[in-house]
Amino acid sequence: MKKPVIAIGLDAADPNLLEKWFEKGHLKNLNQLRQTGAYSRLSNTVNYNNIPTETSSTERLWVMFGTGCLPNKTGYWTPVHYNSDSYEVSHDTVNGGYDYKEYPPFYALEDRRVATFDVPISSLSEGVNGLQILGWGGHAPHTPSHSQPPEVLPDIIKKYGKNPVLHKDYGYWWDKNYFNRITKGLKVSISNRVEICKDLLKREEWDLFLTVFAETHTAGHDFWHLSQEDNPLYPYKKGDSDTMLEAFEDIDRAIGDIVAEVPDDAYVLVFAVHGMGNNVTDMFSMTFLPELLYRYSFPGKVGIAPGKLGKTPPSLITNPKRKSWSGEVWQRRYNPNPIKQFLQQWTPSKFDKFLAVGEESHLVSPYELREKSSALHWMPGMWYQPLWHKMKAFALPAFAAGHIRINLKGREGKGIVEPADYNATCDELTEYLYRLKDARTGESIVKDVVRTRTEENALSCDRLLPDPDLVVLWEESPSDVIDSPDLGRIGPLTYYRSGGHRTDGFLLAKGPGIEANSDLPEGQAIDIAPTILELMEAKIPEYFDGKSLLEISRKEVVGSRER
Repeated sequence: MKKPVIAIGLDAADPNLLEKWFEKGHLKNLNQLRQTGAYSRLSNTVNYNNIPTETSSTERLWVMFGTGCLPNKTGYWTPVHYNSDSYEVSHDTVNGGYDYKEYPPFYALEDRRVATFDVPISSLSEGVNGLQILGWGGHAPHTPSHSQPPEVLPDIIKKYGKNPVLHKDYGYWWDKNYFNRITKGLKVSISNRVEICKDLLKREEWDLFLTVFAETHTAGHDFWHLSQEDNPLYPYKKGDSDTMLEAFEDIDRAIGDIVAEVPDDAYVLVFAVHGMGNNVTDMFSMTFLPELLYRYSFPGKVGIAPGKLGKTPPSLITNPKRKSWSGEVWQRRYNPNPIKQFLQQWTPSKFDKFLAVGEESHLVSPYELREKSSALHWMPGMWYQPLWHKMKAFALPAFAAGHIRINLKGREGKGIVEPADYNATCDELTEYLYRLKDARTGESIVKDVVRTRTEENALSCDRLLPDPDLVVLWEESPSDVIDSPDLGRIGPLTYYRSGGHRTDGFLLAKGPGIEANSDLPEGQAIDIAPTILELMEAKIPEYFDGKSLLEISRKEVVGSRER
């Protein structure tokens, strides 16, 4: 008789952090699962131009988990959609996930009863034999709030209430009201989530029950600086409490409550498709990179945060004045008039446009973009978008590694870089990037620059190819001010979220035939689906790029049943 599989995802729960907490005696339920089951680290890569490259892009990794396929097969690289003819960018935060039509979710099994609850970056699938609930909660779930059957989610909300965190966990570390609200909201979200899980588990004996805690993702983004001593903002925290650990302890207790509801001989899996660490993305990919490419394309011009090379950087900004991060960054835009440059730091946003009267128009303000309901108006990189057609290269919006697009003639609507100069442009930019330094430490900030295309396919608009021509992988040490010997200093600027995505994930598995306290081979997010199917004794699709990390001895399983 097949045994049920209970799979619990912890969104962005970093294995490096969990392992440290295990050693200190925290997270007792997860640690117990680790001691009585098998454990694997996940180190995720994708292929750019046949080069395996680490990836921590959360949306991409969840699609890799759901399909068992790499992006060069599904064509899903990012939720940001770029139009090379118009230079327009769209980012649908509700329907921005993969549609799963060509490659369905691995749990779409006709002969197995399945329940899924809050899987991120997913969609309802007609092939699922059971129930699906999406968007009750989640951090940027990229899916509507709905269910199959349709009445399930409304009934859940009626009984347990709406999720207090859904679409409301985008705040700032200096905002005390946000901190208080999100701390309380996470506790309610976790408490209600576990009750919903227990409710669903009691409805029938599922072959697969799959749920994901998104609260780990929110806690990592918002509380990292309150937990980890190597974060630049940690010295300025008040009090001794570790708010992030407290949230994880609540989740650990919730996992214990869920596991207590399942049969003793069920397979229990806990996993994270990626992790979390000190945030470098918001500064490096979203802010510094767009400004560097602006200066590269328009020699002598500066967009934001000019500074002097060789001078000791000013102190870290620890008392921001604006109510938003975009406002904080925007008030550091360059103004040739020193009086206006000073005044814009203190002028309310509603009067901001008056300071621009008589100036040469270059960047578009986040306030103007917000009024137009423009995609990602809060992201500094988007403020350069009206100039992309005039730039040799520009930064596409990205949530992990930096993405650089060459304004290539014959591919872009108004391309200016000749195809014959494509390689030389990529080479020059790569050299500039490798020379970037943290202005406070003098350390390099670029780990690697990966070319995604060859000269032969640079002009291609094949949907399976990624949009960026260059992908920039950053060192994991954040900085608020950087130096380029070629393009000058940028910063200091105000930090946004203290926690950011990392490549590493993990898989814990416990059940019949799985050796206690054992280690599994290192895998990837694409290996979780075939591992679950292996435990379900279901067929693993031949098109999968992933493989099962477990080799269950059915003889041992039978023996355990007899005992």
